[in-house]
Amino acid sequence: MDTLSRRDVLEWAMAESVPVRCPACRREHLFAAPSYPCVCGAPVTPPLDRLADPAPVTHRTWDEDWVTVPCDTCGRADQWPHPELGCPCGVMLRIPVRGVRRPLRAEVVPGTGAPADLETEPEPEAAPHTPEPPPLDTPEPPPLDTAGSPPLDTAESSPLGTAGSSPAPAPATPGSPLIPDHVPLPRTTPTPRPVFQPVTIRTARDAVTAATLYLRWLGYRDIRRADQRPPSGIGLAARGMLAQVDPTVRPATLRDVECLWLTAMSDSTGCVYFSLAGYADDARRRADALGIPLFVLDLTGTPQPVNTHADELLATGA
Repeated sequence: MDTLSRRDVLEWAMAESVPVRCPACRREHLFAAPSYPCVCGAPVTPPLDRLADPAPVTHRTWDEDWVTVPCDTCGRADQWPHPELGCPCGVMLRIPVRGVRRPLRAEVVPGTGAPADLETEPEPEAAPHTPEPPPLDTPEPPPLDTAGSPPLDTAESSPLGTAGSSPAPAPATPGSPLIPDHVPLPRTTPTPRPVFQPVTIRTARDAVTAATLYLRWLGYRDIRRADQRPPSGIGLAARGMLAQVDPTVRPATLRDVECLWLTAMSDSTGCVYFSLAGYADDARRRADALGIPLFVLDLTGTPQPVNTHADELLATGA
């Protein structure tokens, strides 16, 4: 990505602001759309529609969460998150935009609600277990004596066995006190992982893709979009982990870190944060106190650990 000029920085700082009124509580807000970095280095900001009213978000689909916005400098059209505003009354508002289009259906994998670049190969299913038939050659029962009972071996019938020999111990079988059914092994060194294969970050979707691949590389499965969208960025959910990906050009704030932690605590799961522009100093201190791993996404798509909790997650994995 090219170095930003002073004009680009001023354009980022002077983002378009529109008044927004919540239809539920009638409270008014002043909303400024976030800016995203284009491949050419210029800022891309979704144009807000001042004449249309915001709509409450009741359910989420991929087509409604993303918009395609062209860059005013190079003309490249990329997909960016649809601007949204969380009202203090609890209603999430989708801010209308003008002059943009929704992602095409061909750009989304049918039946999944996820983009094609986020869809990965499914995990191979284990082959169904087929019980083996019993062997045909079954041992014949011992012959019966004249009294109709099996012959008794003197060594087995006598409690002392033969002279000069000690009684044979009973064989240990699974489930007996000598050998339990399952003995948990202590966790030693983590299982070695292959080298992480990053994806170059050029758009916001690339940042989400890089975080998804990294979580799967750490060992997390069933990665999907989070049910509750965070105040900024994109939320991802996996088994035992809630992740937030912030592809904007501003550092993550203290409020962003605390909101992620509160959401993870309500779901009784862990959390991790991926940011493209780093973190504010107070956000890093709070993450260290709350035990939240922080990663910075470089432009090659490789997350770099920021604090000790991120180093521990990188070392141990899921």
